[in-house]
Amino acid sequence: MYKIESAIYGFKLTFSGCIGVGEMKQWLDGSERILASAPPEFGLVVDMRDLESLPPEVLPLLHEGQRLYRQKGMQRSAVVLNDAAMTMQLGQIAKDTSTDAWTRHIDASAERDWEDVAVCWVADGVFEPGTPVHV
Repeated sequence: MYKIESAIYGFKLTFSGCIGVGEMKQWLDGSERILASAPPEFGLVVDMRDLESLPPEVLPLLHEGQRLYRQKGMQRSAVVLNDAAMTMQLGQIAKDTSTDAWTRHIDASAERDWEDVAVCWVADGVFEPGTPVHV
């Protein structure tokens, strides 16, 4: 399952469960529609805490989506995870797609205020995990 929501800082994406090629294509199509009217610059919080490992055939579509968001004005993104394996997989994707300079990965199992940390990064460029944050 996926969800795309508008937020004060830009957009929040939520991915959960098992996502196959068909659903990832739907997400990509939905993203293209929403981003057609996006502001010139925006931030992105991606909640993947409940996402299962992605099958290899889905990864090119995820890469394409990352490029699309960047081309349409994404300045910074925060990816929130609950699983070490997913953190490694998505960290590698960030390196492969050269998005690691503006992407931060947050381990929600270790960061109680993960949403505050994510929003501070995407809205203000401040990334301080483990520090109490008040937004």
